[in-house]
Amino acid sequence: MQRITTTHLMKMKKKAEKIVMITAYDYPAAGLVDEAGVDAILVGDSLGMVVLGYETTIPVTLDDMIHHTQAVVRGAKRALVAADMPFLTYQTGSADALRNAGRLLQEGGAAAVKLEGGTEVCPQVRALAEAGIPVIGHLGLTPQSIHVFGGYKLQGREPDAARRILADAKALEQAGAFCVVLECIPEDLAARITTSLSIPTIGIGAGVHCDGQVLVLHDMLGIAGKIRPRFVKQYAHLGEAIRKAVEQYGEEVRQSKFPMPEHSFTSEEIAGSPSPLANKT
Repeated sequence: MQRITTTHLMKMKKKAEKIVMITAYDYPAAGLVDEAGVDAILVGDSLGMVVLGYETTIPVTLDDMIHHTQAVVRGAKRALVAADMPFLTYQTGSADALRNAGRLLQEGGAAAVKLEGGTEVCPQVRALAEAGIPVIGHLGLTPQSIHVFGGYKLQGREPDAARRILADAKALEQAGAFCVVLECIPEDLAARITTSLSIPTIGIGAGVHCDGQVLVLHDMLGIAGKIRPRFVKQYAHLGEAIRKAVEQYGEEVRQSKFPMPEHSFTSEEIAGSPSPLANKT
């Protein structure tokens, strides 16, 4: 099976084919979304909030990202796998960005890295691209700057802010980024950016006119908690299903209804079977 590359995504934009990206943080989830036919999997630093229980993405470390990227790469056979660069692994300069992005590719197995910011990180983007490391930009609501924004808010509402985001997108393209994520910005601004760039845009809370979309897997499956952003559509309610399954399991254990004979072993069966762990028939 041929793995999707950055070149594939660039060609998809030219052909006006929508790009499907989703987050995943572990081996089984990566395998499932890969089998479902997504084009790209993002190992986001959102794992800090979704999987590790932090209030923001800021505590996520490079070792965290490498660990989870390794698991996702093992599960994905077709989709392009990109990994987020955590807070302060690239803002401190091009040398740090090169070293840390290199670890995500060499140790984590990622095919690309994503970093947040506009013109201020273009020197790092340029250094990574020149070193042969594919880079995804990220503009609009950038979670690593949450303390600057004062919360998770729509960005680019004012004309000056919109012009700045558009200029940042063009600067990222010129610096060598092959793709840009646009998060939580007005739909018309995302459309302007998308038509202004030759590289793909991936939207999350940025409307339908982007070249592709990304959602957090746990959000769309209903297992990420009670807070659901407006831009998230829930395609399943697995959180409720999981709770009910565990409740049923607990009741059956307490009432001695589990395990039943079909879930247990006898000495006679073990002695006469070469594979006693197999299901009984």
